[in-house]
Amino acid sequence: MTTYFIRRILLMIPTFLGSTILIFTILQMAPGGPLERTIQQLQAGAMQAGEAVGSVGDIMGGGSSVLPESALRELKRFYGFDKPVHQRYLTWLGVWPREIKHREVEFHNGALEAQKNVGRGTYMTLRLKGDQVEVLDKDGIVSKLWKAAIDEEGSKENVILTTIFQTEFSGILTGNLGTSYTYDQPVTEVMAPRFKISVFFGLTGLMLSYIVCIPLGIRKALNHGSAFDFLSSVTIFIAYSIPGFALGGVLLVLFGGGTFWDVFPLGGFRSPTEVWESLSLWGQIKDQLWHAVLPIIAWSIGSFAGLTILMKNSLLENISQDYIRTAFAKGLQEKRVVWVHAIRNSVIPIASGIGGVIGVVIAGSYLIEKVFNIDGFGKMGFEAILDRDYPITLGFLVIVVMIRLVANILSDIALASVDPRIRFK
Repeated sequence: MTTYFIRRILLMIPTFLGSTILIFTILQMAPGGPLERTIQQLQAGAMQAGEAVGSVGDIMGGGSSVLPESALRELKRFYGFDKPVHQRYLTWLGVWPREIKHREVEFHNGALEAQKNVGRGTYMTLRLKGDQVEVLDKDGIVSKLWKAAIDEEGSKENVILTTIFQTEFSGILTGNLGTSYTYDQPVTEVMAPRFKISVFFGLTGLMLSYIVCIPLGIRKALNHGSAFDFLSSVTIFIAYSIPGFALGGVLLVLFGGGTFWDVFPLGGFRSPTEVWESLSLWGQIKDQLWHAVLPIIAWSIGSFAGLTILMKNSLLENISQDYIRTAFAKGLQEKRVVWVHAIRNSVIPIASGIGGVIGVVIAGSYLIEKVFNIDGFGKMGFEAILDRDYPITLGFLVIVVMIRLVANILSDIALASVDPRIRFK
């Protein structure tokens, strides 16, 4: 079994690379990216000022005064569009050196040498050697920190444009998910508080679902065909037919200070900061629970029907097996037969799907977070896609893919724990 799980962990690597390569390429190739959005904002500002502006294509081609050619180069460099797609991916991954601290240097009229101030009065000498550029420090020694390359796109007749820069290995493999375009903060700092919110609601809803649905499914199986079984099935399937976000809206109207009863707050993860900090520990616990009741109901309602019916049908199938009839024939008590023999085998289908459930609930639900005005992980990921905030979008992708891969392994572990017949090879 150890060999099997080692092999599964190793298979996570190509799966992760395949998923991220696909999404990264789609994002980079999709129209309306961050560069185009920035240019459109500049266009709007120029039009409000009464200036004549060209199309986005004209501006990106350097044919407009709205955005100088040098500024366009800086924007492309900032967003990484000055490099081919495969190099951008490897840089994001952290296995290709990332260029930092850029400086532009021009060689005029066939000059082969130029100097550039790189900060704090330190000058570097750049020397052209064919299509290569050497960077020399003040002692005339080739610099180990600074490198340079010719910018073919920016070069013109009698002017050779070069870029001097430093490099570092910085990407997701080094723990650097980049900086958000929208928030201008490291992606990890933007994601951390929102991820905690989605984990809180997701795991709470998951635990409540299992705590309620497994006993309910067992009771329905033991009372199959009774009035309780019929009425509970009707109730469960009615609840299942209502999307969680729609149920959340109804709950807010009924219990959130709307038309009927003012019992729960109108959304939010907790009270405003100034109110929250003034509360005692017990007051904060009550406030958190007060805000969490309706979102958790909406969050977990969809899984109630599936888990309950799965548990019921699995138990009914096992009760009809020969080994159960044999146990009864031996004179074992009904409680022992059901709770010791039948139920352990009945939870196998539920255990095998626990990984998928964990992956879904921890990733968050944008619609439910939107309805309850909760600034969670799912809402953040969806808005990042709309805003073309690639660092957050890709960071969200990394977290979700890793959660799903780890959750699948947890499913295998749970399956092996409840079913002694399982032997992974």
